[in-house]
Amino acid sequence: MKPTSITVGVTVNAPVQHVWNCWTAPQHIVHWNHPSPEWRTAHAENNAVTGGHFLFAMETTDDRIHFNFEGIYDEVVPPEQMRYTLSDGRQSTIRFSVAGNITTVTETFEPEPNMPAEEQQQFCAAVLNNFRQYAEHLQAKAI
Repeated sequence: MKPTSITVGVTVNAPVQHVWNCWTAPQHIVHWNHPSPEWRTAHAENNAVTGGHFLFAMETTDDRIHFNFEGIYDEVVPPEQMRYTLSDGRQSTIRFSVAGNITTVTETFEPEPNMPAEEQQQFCAAVLNNFRQYAEHLQAKAI
């Protein structure tokens, strides 16, 4: 039986406002939004407000695979939560939980039905890990 949702999380050693900014600003998204060095986000648009549109142009570095990760924000509550619907109708929720200067980012999403759930979980976990490394690196440079 396929899962109806997948949840993946990462803990970032940085304050929530910094984490939110790294998560939502296109100039940051292009640096962390990939699961491995073989992937990149070639272009990012992100209007992180309720009703806003986002588009992340994903591709492999050898240009063999391309796809757009695109949707509309159903609800954005900075810096706590965002819910969105992808262009294919699947829905996701991202929560930012705070404990002092530590922020946990938790993403729950409806899986793509034609791809193994475990691969999707691993893909998402790898992206979140890249995000953590990027956000913590920027935070360390700011101190």
